Amino acid sequence: MKREELKLGLYEKALSNDLRWRERLETARRLGFDFVEMSIDETDDRLARLDWTAGERSGLHRNIISTGVGIPSICLSCHRRFPLGSHDPDVRKTALEIMRKAILLASDIGVRVIQVAGYDVYYEKPDQDTDRWFLENFALCEDMAKQSQVMLAFEIMDTPYINSISRFMNLKRTFPSCWTAVYPDVGNLSAWGNDIEYELKLGADWTVAIHLKDTLAVFSGFEGKFKEVPFGTGCVDFIKVFQVLNSLRYKGPFLIEMWSEKSGNPEQEIIIARDFILKKMKESGYLN
Repeated sequence: MKREELKLGLYEKALSNDLRWRERLETARRLGFDFVEMSIDETDDRLARLDWTAGERSGLHRNIISTGVGIPSICLSCHRRFPLGSHDPDVRKTALEIMRKAILLASDIGVRVIQVAGYDVYYEKPDQDTDRWFLENFALCEDMAKQSQVMLAFEIMDTPYINSISRFMNLKRTFPSCWTAVYPDVGNLSAWGNDIEYELKLGADWTVAIHLKDTLAVFSGFEGKFKEVPFGTGCVDFIKVFQVLNSLRYKGPFLIEMWSEKSGNPEQEIIIARDFILKKMKESGYLN
């Protein structure tokens, strides 16, 4: 693949958190990225995006068009706070309302993929009931997604519930429609000790994008580290990842996932990460 054919994106939380959306998009373009992934996380500020006015939505859409930098995906991690499998029926109701609003927002601003956090619950103790409620409620989410033609894509997570593409494929048997897909995070996949080649091949037909980050592996007595591990200091074999993806003729987008929004110099950290990834892509033969 040639560099001009590569679609490389940046997670919103890599950029300074005091930027307006137009500034985020312009900064991403200046740093060599094609798109930005929006975050709707557990914080009230980002949850408020679900209630943006028509004017706010159209304003963002105009910025996307004028800058040429897209927002094709939303990381909907707020379901950690309001999980679909919660023991509390009011929380489950809120979780469904969040998904309904997220799908409407996605439809309005041109987002095609909502990244689903693969948790039945996060802060609660999981059991058979949380698994059952999650499956029942995700079926309702999938119905909503079908109506708006928005893809729901599961991230491979930092907890055992969906910590491999194999586990996603088990879920896929329950949700066989084209609107449920997978958004692998190679950092999380690696940290759990998965066979990367096997897993990426297994999910190849359902992979909508690839998250790129480094992690520290889980082992006895250590729960792993899934965030804020500098590229090249963790357990991810990026050369192998890109060699496998090249063999699979993967042509989809890549997203560099970082949390440098409160850093003293986020742009410098982004440049270092971008250059690291591009170097590994070239060394692996993925990029010409």
